[in-house]
Amino acid sequence: MAAEKTTMQVTIVASDRPVWSGLAASVTVPASEGGMGILPNHEPVLVVVNSGQVVVTDAEGARHGFNVEDGFVAFDSNKLTVAVEHCSDEVSAEQAA
Repeated sequence: MAAEKTTMQVTIVASDRPVWSGLAASVTVPASEGGMGILPNHEPVLVVVNSGQVVVTDAEGARHGFNVEDGFVAFDSNKLTVAVEHCSDEVSAEQAA
C-alpha cells in the first residue's frame, strides 16, 4: 500500500462566485504582513489578504495562480478557505511561478 501525500482541502471563493476547490500540497497568499506559505497540518490561522496572487500547488504538483483583492484566509483542521472580494480567472502556469 503506497503512502499518501499529505494534502489539505482548499476552497477559493470570490464575492460573486466560487473560484477553485480541491486538494493541495501548498498555497501561498499575499497576507497583510507579507507573503505567507501554508502547508498541510499548519497551525490554525486567520489573516487578512491584500491585493496580490494566490498560488495553489495541487496534489499532482500543478500550479494554479489567481489574482485577488481584499479578503481573508482561514486555516483549521487541514482546511484552507480563501475568501476575497475580487478574483481574476486562473492565470497561466508561467505567471504562477
